[in-house]
Amino acid sequence: MDEALLRGLTPGVLAVLIRRGADFAAAEDAVQDALVEAVRVWPDDPPRDPKGWLVTVAWRKFLDATRADAARRRREDRVEEEPAPGPAPAVDDTLRLYFLCAHPSLTPSSAVALTLRAVGGLTTRQIARAYLVPEATMAQRISRAKRTVSGVRFDRPGDVATVLRVLYLVFNEGYSGDVDLAAEAVRLTRQLAAVIDHPEVAGLLALMLLHHARRASRTAPDGSLVPLAEQDRGRWDTELIAEGVGILQAALARDRLGEFQAQAAIAALHTDAPTAAETDWAQIVEWYDELVRLTGSPVVRLNRAVAVGEADGPRAGLAALAELDDSLPRYAAVAAHLHERDGDLATAARLYAEAARKAGNLAERDHLTRRAARLNARR
Repeated sequence: MDEALLRGLTPGVLAVLIRRGADFAAAEDAVQDALVEAVRVWPDDPPRDPKGWLVTVAWRKFLDATRADAARRRREDRVEEEPAPGPAPAVDDTLRLYFLCAHPSLTPSSAVALTLRAVGGLTTRQIARAYLVPEATMAQRISRAKRTVSGVRFDRPGDVATVLRVLYLVFNEGYSGDVDLAAEAVRLTRQLAAVIDHPEVAGLLALMLLHHARRASRTAPDGSLVPLAEQDRGRWDTELIAEGVGILQAALARDRLGEFQAQAAIAALHTDAPTAAETDWAQIVEWYDELVRLTGSPVVRLNRAVAVGEADGPRAGLAALAELDDSLPRYAAVAAHLHERDGDLATAARLYAEAARKAGNLAERDHLTRRAARLNARR
C-alpha cells in the first residue's frame, strides 16, 4: 500500500463528504472506514481513480450509518441523492478543513490532534504515539473535538492566524514515536500554501524549512543537544535553506509583514552566517524589535535579550533581561548564558542548575545540567 497516497487523498475525500451534507464527525468516521477498505482491497485490485473510489466507498459508508441511525431520520432524503460512481470532482476543499480543525472553540491540543487526523491522515494510534499518551486518551480527545465542530457552519472566512498557530504547534512537537511531526507540519504547510495565497503562510513555511534544515546538527550521536553556536554547519541542508530563503524573500516583497515572516528572517540570518562568530546580531536585534512590535510577547523579549547580549555585550543583554518577569520559561537559562559570557561563572552555574530543574524535557535538562557541571569544574 502507498501510505503517502492515502494520506494525501484523505482531506479531499473528507471535504467532498462534508460538501455533500455529512457532518464532520460522521464524515470522518466514514472516510476512516473507506481507508480500511482500501487497505484490504487495493493490493489485489488497485482502482484507476483512487480518490473517486474512496469518495464512493466513504459516501456509502456514511449512508449505511445514516440509515442505521433511527434518531436521524431527517437525513433519509440524502439517501436518494447518492451520486453515480465516477471521477471525483476537482474542487479542492482542503482549506475549509484547515479552518474547521483550527476552530476557536477547540483547545490547542485538540485542534492539533484533529488536524493531524483529518488533514494529515494519521491514525489515532500514530498521533497518540507522537504525543506519548495512551491511544484511548487520544481517541477521546479526537472524538470530543469532532463533536465540537460537527455543527459548525462556514458562512464567513476562517482565521488564517489560528490555522498557522496550529501548524506551528505541530512543528514544534518535533519527532517522537513513529511519526515525524516536524516533517508532517512541513508537508501540511506546503499543502496549505498551495491553496491559499497569503504572505504569513509563506512566512511560516519558510520558517519551518530554515529550522528543519538544521535538524541533523542539533543533536550529538549520544542524543545530547548541540547549541546553535556549536553546530556543524556543514551538516545543514543547503537545499532547504535556499528554498526557505527564496520563499521568504517573495513574502517580504509583498510588504505585509507578520510575525512568522519576521521569525523566518531571523532564522535566515543564522543560516546565512558561515560561522557563529560571523552572525549579523545587530540585524537580528532589529528583527526582534519588529517581532516585539508585532506581538508584544514576553518570550520574544526574552529571545531579544540574548540577541542584544551578542550584539552589544552581555551587560546590555542582562539589562534587557532585567526588564522581564523572572518567572518566564527559560528565563534562568538565558540569565545563565549571559552571566557566563560576562565572566560570572558562579552565578551562571547556579542559574544553569536552576534552569535544569525547570526544564520541560529530559534532553534540555541534561544539557543544562552539563553546563552547570562544566562551569563548576572550571571554578
